[in-house]
Amino acid sequence: MLRVLAVAAVAALTLQPVPASASPSRVITPVMDCADVTSIHLDGVVLKSATVSSAGAPAPYCAVVGTIAPNDTIVMRLPINGWTQRYLQTGCGGLCGSSTINYTQAATCRPIVDGTIASATTDMGHQGLNDGSWAAGNPQAQIDFAYRGVHVTAVTAKEIIKRFYGKSPKYSYFDGCSDGGREAVMEAQRYPDDFDGIAAGAPASNIVVQNTFHHAWNVLANKDAQGHYILLADRLPLIHNAVLAACDRWDGVVDGVLDDPRNCHFDPYTLVCSDLSKCLTTAQAAVVRKLHDGATDVDGNRLEQPISHEWGSELDWTLFVPAAQGQVTFSENIALSFLRYLAYFNVAAPSYQLTDLTFTVSSFWKTVQTSSYLSATDPDLSRFRRSGGKLILWHGWSDQHISPQATLNYYAAMRDTMGSVDSFARLYLFPGMAHCGGGLGPSTFDVLTPVMNWVEHGVAPFKIVASKVDAGVVTRTRPVYPYPVVARYDGSGSTDDAANFGPYTPRTSSPVGYRWVGAPLYTHGYQATCKVVNGKLVCTPDRLIFDPRRRS
Repeated sequence: MLRVLAVAAVAALTLQPVPASASPSRVITPVMDCADVTSIHLDGVVLKSATVSSAGAPAPYCAVVGTIAPNDTIVMRLPINGWTQRYLQTGCGGLCGSSTINYTQAATCRPIVDGTIASATTDMGHQGLNDGSWAAGNPQAQIDFAYRGVHVTAVTAKEIIKRFYGKSPKYSYFDGCSDGGREAVMEAQRYPDDFDGIAAGAPASNIVVQNTFHHAWNVLANKDAQGHYILLADRLPLIHNAVLAACDRWDGVVDGVLDDPRNCHFDPYTLVCSDLSKCLTTAQAAVVRKLHDGATDVDGNRLEQPISHEWGSELDWTLFVPAAQGQVTFSENIALSFLRYLAYFNVAAPSYQLTDLTFTVSSFWKTVQTSSYLSATDPDLSRFRRSGGKLILWHGWSDQHISPQATLNYYAAMRDTMGSVDSFARLYLFPGMAHCGGGLGPSTFDVLTPVMNWVEHGVAPFKIVASKVDAGVVTRTRPVYPYPVVARYDGSGSTDDAANFGPYTPRTSSPVGYRWVGAPLYTHGYQATCKVVNGKLVCTPDRLIFDPRRRS
């Protein structure tokens, strides 16, 4: 039966067109040759090349490469035939520095499958050097990375589209994950008229806390007084299996995935015993608890949202738990990159070490001041709502890089600030999915079609079906519903078939709350606008943000 399901699901994943409600707009043809795009004159824009290509697409397009002053690369794909007046801009992950169009979680979206959508992306003002050193002495690149690069790319791309086709886009969309998710949310906050629909996956919205205290804690909480790692990756399967044994059954289906890990109250100290082939040491159990709970000071004050790494995600903790002593993990790299070059205004400190970061409340407020221009945590999206914009936030419950709690915190702040947000925003949480994809749960889906249906036809999204794909074969499908609705097995048929699950709204919400030191970061009015003055980054309003000492 599973094999039949897999074959059917593969067909659905690869061949099934999107619903008729997402039918294309009127087809528009170009009014100029592709090669002539380089003759388009726009202030501050140099279009270096425009050639017909079919690379990575089902149909030929005009591949455009240019620069937006001072140093933002713009890359575009303009369909030669069949453009449907849609524009899609894609985000850039990590600390960016590359300009590759990446249609995140949109495999079955018809305009992408057919090659009828115009698209673009940007490297956000710098090239390569993902260690953060590009920001040293380059405040304009910092501004472009923070928010300007994505905006000027949207403005420029729309104007090029208008010149090329003789028509402006009728609908504009943004799709990104990780830092691309932060870029997406930043657009809704700062430039609410740039895009009609936005899909923001695993957004690194609270990027300063994320790339300082969160990732530094991942490393330092796992080291002893001599600087040696306490917990190594060979222990992770043991921990994961114990978590599943304790909690997998609570959602009604034993399937290796926790539908809502917040309801799992696993105690790592239950794994402590003298047989180290089967157990943890007390020190290792303490590390597991610290990694799950997240950064604190010595008094227990939380320096990030509660639950840094959800139970059930342990197999992907290799992002920060090394296989051997001396191994440099992702967490160490990203934290050092940020702390050395981006965390503090007009500071470049290439010799900075993680041990230089102190886990105190005063250090926290000193470090997060650059949130005023780098972070995207303003919960007031009233202007985006008034513009008619639609937003889908999505996150994997087993994200090993950016905690889903950060997105839940933001979504809760939106509702606290704006009241009901159902008219324009939805949040989807995918059980077992790791960062932007992968993991043990179904993690392949189409998030763009629901956004387009919502924008173009007023059809609010509800069920999104995600697939688990192993070696090209779909082995499981599962519906995911807008938070707080979850999928529940109806008691008959295969638990690997989405058709056998329906929506269920829990009677009580998870007890996890968002009382932590940085909670005031999720408030309206903190964002500053920056410029370069005498080679320095200057942001206005020029004030300390969020520090309670300044509010007394």
